[in-house]
Amino acid sequence: MPPKSNEDPNPKKSPWVQFGRFSQIAFLLPAGTVAGYLIGALLDEWLQKTWISILGLLLGTAGGLIELIRTILREKE
Repeated sequence: MPPKSNEDPNPKKSPWVQFGRFSQIAFLLPAGTVAGYLIGALLDEWLQKTWISILGLLLGTAGGLIELIRTILREKE
């Protein structure tokens, strides 16, 4: 059955879908970094340590970067 005239035959090419995907990419790395730091800071307070927030910052940044790379590679397909 042919697509209706008002529907986009390729939804990945829609400008709104592309805007959503690119805005997701813009927030992945900062969100991972902030989340990692906040979790580390909370654990610092709870466990009375001083190094866990730095570890959380590094792990959050690495996680955000990995997810950023995965999202970009998914877009190439």
